[in-house]
Amino acid sequence: MPNIKSAMKRVKVSEKKHAANSSQKSALRKQVKSARLAIESKAADAAEKVKTATVALDVAASKGLIHKNKAARDKSRLMSALNKMA
Repeated sequence: MPNIKSAMKRVKVSEKKHAANSSQKSALRKQVKSARLAIESKAADAAEKVKTATVALDVAASKGLIHKNKAARDKSRLMSALNKMA
């Protein structure tokens, strides 16, 4: 633990941000996985799950949680899998 007051604050703030970011990333991964599983099982609500995952990917990219190209790549893969299913 640092001795300087500002360094102590940076440690606390970075721990708090790390916890929030990892929680949001985990939720994002769960949504994408749910969409993939819905596509694989040819569920009736697969299109709806892909739509929510797409929105979540866009939000994560705009907040800087993931890179914009990763969001675009994941959305593209989800949509192509959904189109193959239909």
